[in-house]
Amino acid sequence: MKIAFLGIGAMGAPIAGHLLKAGQQLTVWNRSRERAEALAGAQVASTAAEAVENADVLMTSLFDDAAHENVLFGVDRLLEKLKSGALHISLSTISVALSERLTAEHARRGHKYVAAPVFGRPNIAADGKLWIVVAGEEQSIAQARPLLEKFSRGISVVGKEPRQAHALKLGGNFLISAMIHSLSEAFVYADAQGIAPATFLEAVNSALFQSQFYAAYGKVMLNPPQQVGAPMDLGAKDNRLFREAAASVRTRSSLADTLAEIFAQAQQDGLGSGDWAVGQYRMAQKRGHLA
Repeated sequence: MKIAFLGIGAMGAPIAGHLLKAGQQLTVWNRSRERAEALAGAQVASTAAEAVENADVLMTSLFDDAAHENVLFGVDRLLEKLKSGALHISLSTISVALSERLTAEHARRGHKYVAAPVFGRPNIAADGKLWIVVAGEEQSIAQARPLLEKFSRGISVVGKEPRQAHALKLGGNFLISAMIHSLSEAFVYADAQGIAPATFLEAVNSALFQSQFYAAYGKVMLNPPQQVGAPMDLGAKDNRLFREAAASVRTRSSLADTLAEIFAQAQQDGLGSGDWAVGQYRMAQKRGHLA
């Protein structure tokens, strides 16, 4: 089985690495070639079109809708070069609208398509413990599952329409932003009361949530890592896609609207490339103190 893997970034690199360790043969492509060349055992393609030539499976881990548009529908017309019967597994967080378009385009060309966006930061990907939400035709999911199991701790099948997996992923990422927002404001409140935020987190998490997730994100917020796990720009993008997906089915979230304002201000303040959780906390500190 020939696998083409496009996008060797912070998430794509560890995922591809696990597939290689499992004995899969990968032809990889990345816009910055040196990232692809760092993957020991992978065949590096000069172009995305070269990578998908005669591929049985295409796996994409690209940053956003624009990157997908450019790679899949751009000058190379990649979807036209993917052979009939090939399976596309989309690991990225993309818009529901793009997922719907991909479903239609693949069906028109005789391809199979599975949406499989992943939950987890790069360190979780490195440990091979991502959680994956999957949607698509049953036979296509069955074909994709053995590959997905190589780098995950669990898989949730959410429906037969690929768009459903991407919609769920956006909802999950909204909850991450909401959790960070509530923690941030609680930390500002605790600090103003003379309570160390770390003490507040330990007490409240032990008493109420008992969540490793709260503990991990709280630690990142209070002890900013040297290496950015996920940037604020990514959080802003995901919140925008969540709001767009909600609007498409005539729903809305007032909290998502508030978060959009916070992300926009953070980007204006030069925090866009900084850590997502740290940036939201800094914005809460800036916004939380009355004059």
